[in-house]
Amino acid sequence: MKKVLCSDQACGGDRKGAAARVFEAARDLFYRRGIRAVGVDEIVSQAGVTKPSLYRAFASKDDLVAACLTESARGSTADLDALLAELPDDPEAQLRAIVRHFARKIADPGFRGCPLSNTAVEFPEPGHPGRAVLETCKANLRGRMVGIARGLPQVDAETLADGLILLIEGAMASHHIFGSQGPSGSLIACGDQLISSHLVRTPA
Repeated sequence: MKKVLCSDQACGGDRKGAAARVFEAARDLFYRRGIRAVGVDEIVSQAGVTKPSLYRAFASKDDLVAACLTESARGSTADLDALLAELPDDPEAQLRAIVRHFARKIADPGFRGCPLSNTAVEFPEPGHPGRAVLETCKANLRGRMVGIARGLPQVDAETLADGLILLIEGAMASHHIFGSQGPSGSLIACGDQLISSHLVRTPA
């Protein structure tokens, strides 16, 4: 029996549907396997569309990578927005909550590192479209944490924020080697100790 290649219409979707399937397939493959390890042919095969469908929606694989990272950054920012909104006017609690937020992500069975940090390792060259996205997202996170830390009395906000970011990034990176039972399991305890070490409390 002759195998019939799937067209956009035959697969039950228009261009918008095809673009969404390409995006979802690419995002899943990039995260599980790595960007360089995944080719365009594999993406369209998993998405169930034709290669022209991909290129109608995304000018290149690099543009598809940037789109996936943009969505990851958007989702991460939205999650933090919701988290911090529950703890208004309490910078200490907000910083501790951020650490716990990342600890939960790392403990998830499907966790395979931060997609933004993973991409930074795969694409060190500054001209890659994805780097602008990931660098902006990471800079925004640092800026947000510095801003929160500035609400604490007599605290070196930048040093505290940088220390917490180093702990978070280190925990995510170490997960690749040790899994969730390794050093990343101490993220909350280390984060709490770091925050407490920076606090200067007035004696009662």
